Amino acid sequence: MIPRLDRPASVADAPPSFFERLIEAGFRGDIETRAGSRIVHATDNSIYQMEPQAVLFPRGAEDLQIIARTLSEPAFRNLTVAPRGGGTGTNGQSLTHGIVIDCSRHMNRILHIDPVRRIARVEAGVVKDALNRALKPFGLFFAPELSTSNRATIGGMISTDACGQGSCLYGKTSNHVLALRTVLMDGTDFWSRLLEGADLEAALQRQDRIGDIHRVAERITREKQQRIKEVFPNLNRYMTGYDLAHVRRDDGRFDLNAILCGSEGTLAMIAEAELNLLPLPAEVALVNIRYNDFNAALEDARNLTALKVASVETVDEKVLGLAKGDIVWTAISRFFPDDEGTAANGINIVEVLADNEAELEQKLAAVTGALENAANPNRLGHTVARGHKDAEAIWTMRKRAVGLLGNVEGPVRPVAFVEDTAVPPEHLAAYIREFRALLDKAGVAYGMFGHVDAGVLHVRPALDLARPDHVPLVREISDAVVALTRKYGGVLWGEHGKGVRSEYVPEFFGDLYPCLQEIKRAFDPENRLNPGKIASADATPLLKIDEVPLRGALDRAIGNDIRAAFDDAAYCNGNGACFDFDETSPMCPSYKASRDRRLSPKGRASLMREWLRLIAEKGLDPRRELMKPSRFALPRRALNTLNPANREDFSHEVKSAMDSCLSCKACAGQCPVKVSVPAFRSKFLAAYHGRYLRPLKDPLVASIETLLPLMARLRPVYNAVVETKPGKVLMRLMGLTALPALPERSLDNQACRLNVPVADPEALARLAPEERKAVVVLVVDAFTAHFDPAVAVAAVSLARKLGFNPMLARGHVNGKALYVHGYLARFEKAAHQTGAYLQSLADLDLPLVGLDPSMTLAFRSEYKTLPGNPLKATVALPEEWLVSIGLRNIASTAIQGNVSLMVHCTERTNAAASIGQWKAVFKAFGLTLEMVDTGCCGMAGTFGHEVRNRPMSETLYAMSWAETVKRQQPEDILMASGYSCRSQVKAIDRRSLPHPLQVLDRLFPANS
Repeated sequence: MIPRLDRPASVADAPPSFFERLIEAGFRGDIETRAGSRIVHATDNSIYQMEPQAVLFPRGAEDLQIIARTLSEPAFRNLTVAPRGGGTGTNGQSLTHGIVIDCSRHMNRILHIDPVRRIARVEAGVVKDALNRALKPFGLFFAPELSTSNRATIGGMISTDACGQGSCLYGKTSNHVLALRTVLMDGTDFWSRLLEGADLEAALQRQDRIGDIHRVAERITREKQQRIKEVFPNLNRYMTGYDLAHVRRDDGRFDLNAILCGSEGTLAMIAEAELNLLPLPAEVALVNIRYNDFNAALEDARNLTALKVASVETVDEKVLGLAKGDIVWTAISRFFPDDEGTAANGINIVEVLADNEAELEQKLAAVTGALENAANPNRLGHTVARGHKDAEAIWTMRKRAVGLLGNVEGPVRPVAFVEDTAVPPEHLAAYIREFRALLDKAGVAYGMFGHVDAGVLHVRPALDLARPDHVPLVREISDAVVALTRKYGGVLWGEHGKGVRSEYVPEFFGDLYPCLQEIKRAFDPENRLNPGKIASADATPLLKIDEVPLRGALDRAIGNDIRAAFDDAAYCNGNGACFDFDETSPMCPSYKASRDRRLSPKGRASLMREWLRLIAEKGLDPRRELMKPSRFALPRRALNTLNPANREDFSHEVKSAMDSCLSCKACAGQCPVKVSVPAFRSKFLAAYHGRYLRPLKDPLVASIETLLPLMARLRPVYNAVVETKPGKVLMRLMGLTALPALPERSLDNQACRLNVPVADPEALARLAPEERKAVVVLVVDAFTAHFDPAVAVAAVSLARKLGFNPMLARGHVNGKALYVHGYLARFEKAAHQTGAYLQSLADLDLPLVGLDPSMTLAFRSEYKTLPGNPLKATVALPEEWLVSIGLRNIASTAIQGNVSLMVHCTERTNAAASIGQWKAVFKAFGLTLEMVDTGCCGMAGTFGHEVRNRPMSETLYAMSWAETVKRQQPEDILMASGYSCRSQVKAIDRRSLPHPLQVLDRLFPANS
């Protein structure tokens, strides 16, 4: 039995009186002091871990002012704070042992858009892609383009002066900031704008904190103007933090925002921003060039940049290889073909933009002509992708490169600490050769990608920082890279901020460092905003790269075997792909519905890491608890839950976060590192309920597949329970709701009527080989068989029309519900029985076709992880089988409206090819199938049937499915491939959506 896990305080707790005082002062935001929130905010995308004292989630600038004023009270002058945006920084910029101020949860409103003046005013927590979605109808967008644009907040971008792909054309974030609303540590609410003439003079004459700030900045930039020019490098991406070189504009205006942009939350708290907007490019194309050598790609980048293209991005062979196994590759593989069986060892992606098609073709001709005229033996070939859709698909691959580098087996993985160096582009190839030699000498592997037009390359050495012998390499490599960048006239921090690397600031800026300290003192005289980063207001030393706690040091206690056994939870690198804001993206529905980072894959992985660490510190192995039978708890065991001594058990924090997971496996399919929350969630639940009482619903839900045949025989009784008010009350008391009724005829009744035999391996083995070739075995899950048998009937009918002899797999327990709820011993037993039966059919070369995507894909994922792998054969999805038999030119019944399909989340993310396959199937019927871009429906198997989950379930449905169903016209055909999805639509909108097989059967010519 897993013991109670009490966490000793790792940092001094913030005084409760501080939070009480905040509330008294009118603070409207959220205050979270529990261990779960602190752990989740203890990491970012860096190698570090710093647990904060608490997390505050303000609702607006007024809350920021209340925080600042309260901190100014004498009783709380020892507290420090650090603002946080998307939390995906690679250098620990927002990590703190103080109090985190997270603006992403509530301060995410787009306040105003002026399409004429091309200006937008937004709160700090607005996500970049969310802003650009709102701007698209106006033909505008906010630059620059980041790899993390679907979760990066505007405040975070400003704090690191973020840039990305296309920065040579669009510049950095600071180039598009017109004004900033900030809150200073004395509570001053201040709008910083470009100043000149009388306005500047008025600011200099103010006798307050704002006046002090302007006077210090004006004096430094006037007196040190020549020295600033000498020290600040002349690079496209030369640095972040206190940019003294651009305070004085060429036109004479004074721009304090140059200092605030890139200040990493060390000077003020950003509340709002006014942003400059740009017109969307009308036409776009990408030239994708393949090389036999990565250095050749770097060398060639200089020639490509000279062609005056919009941007040039490069990817090495390691990242390209990882991308080929990622969900995005299906959509772009045609643009990166192998050359005579030889895979490319590097690519350059050249972006061409134009105002019209004729101009685009002219520019493209110039680029492709240059490639053809200037022969290069290292070039293997090139392709051209035209249009925004294909260009965006390729850029998505490039954006995912950061995360993809973490998608490797074993504990040694690429990590970020020297991954955003910048040198003059003309020196890049030589610089990288020395960089690679440096890493080769250190004996570490690495991956590379970057913005070669700007001289920036992202390099992540592969280390296991849980190994004591790897830890010193952080210092050795960092020091060597600092020296190397100086040799080539570059910087260590070209793009992703300084953060913990601030220890190199005094040496780099030399006699200008005291000027940076003066700036810090003017804004934050008591050194309370994100101390230790960029500059100190006093003698407090800056953080050092090898003195800040490492995540690996905490992981060391867990051990490699346990890390590997819990489905990459400990290997989450914090890239934040799971923070995707887009309601139509399937990634982590529970995070989208809650905006609570604890309920994201990263959050759950962080909690799981801590849980494993606490168990390991007690000298226990959690794997021993997993396969013990999870019995229904007796009253004596209930004391474990009710006993006050157990209330502080950290396991409850983990359980709370796991309860809202839909087990949709979108994380397993979409996370670049392939962190699978449902997998480690089921293991956690198995261990947790070895100690604590299970809710009443769990045994019922877990046994549903074995109970359904009995329920079918007692159909009137069951339907009376789920359809009458008293019955619904009873079910709610058991924790269940929105249960579907059983139809009048089950699949067993209809199978007899249709004369569909059950597949018997022994009888099938006696058939002649030619007879077996005509057989297809339909693996119908218990839910489809009993609640939606019409789908199975349609599958039988369609198979016969296609000339096959369909048979039904015998009744079986798939075990998905057992697995989801942590009944691992029972799941393993059921899976081995079902797997052995299905494998005996596959051994006869019979195609196995499942009907429900979630249940079918369980055979490929959950079954494959079991000892002995009970089912080596693949149970095909319907579309996979239909494509495999080579459908051609089927004359279907004419349809007047649109035909569209919403695929199940698990199908969309874990069988990405299915979208193209469904399109191909309908094309064979002469129909154009539209794939509707929707997020999760909210039902997700049994999730939406549980009372505690129902509000979140309905919230998710409202996000994207509700509008799609509402828009359907009478002549249209709208389909859903998942049983749970169809069940949700029926429960909420009282609409019955067909399965694609039902539509295909209906469309198939009757005389075929």
